[in-house]
Amino acid sequence: MDRGRQPPEYSGEHQLIPKSYEGEIHDMNTTENRYTLAILVNNHPGVLMRVVSLFSRRGYNIDSLSVGETERFDVSRITIVVSGDRPVVEQIKKQVSKLIDVKRVYEMTQTRSLQRELVMVKVSTKSDTRSEVVELAQIFKAKIIDVTASTVTLEMTGSLDKIQSFLDLMLPYGVVEMARTGITALERGSRALSSISYSEDEE
Repeated sequence: MDRGRQPPEYSGEHQLIPKSYEGEIHDMNTTENRYTLAILVNNHPGVLMRVVSLFSRRGYNIDSLSVGETERFDVSRITIVVSGDRPVVEQIKKQVSKLIDVKRVYEMTQTRSLQRELVMVKVSTKSDTRSEVVELAQIFKAKIIDVTASTVTLEMTGSLDKIQSFLDLMLPYGVVEMARTGITALERGSRALSSISYSEDEE
């Protein structure tokens, strides 16, 4: 790091957040709570469109969405993060569960689930700031996946709060481009939500 520039000072409350940037950290729950829903669906054409259309018709806001196959080729898993209060979330769960090809709808709580997201971010750098960006990337365990004369592209996987804190620290340097996968989640422990839903459906 350039000797003429002082390294960021880290506070005790936010171990990974420099004091100079703490005011820029986004509060993810300023007005509404966020809820993560795992939706198991039959792997048929049009299922995702029906789920998303329901949210659109009802005016529900989708903060994050990811879709992928499960351990069974005929079942897909849709993970959606929504904002709202408890009655709204309960209404969403009831309405989604009634859709064709939806097998189960689960709420993935922070304490009972593992939630991760991947982000790739291209940061503008100069000769006197590149080392700072690299140092912050190391603190957050982000990987450097591409370097040019004027940018550094980083990849990081983590919780929503960790990723948001990292992105807030990158903003002062200049974010050229960014792509996020959306949250995906699994329940902690040995229980598999998909296995439970299959056995219950067969009873």
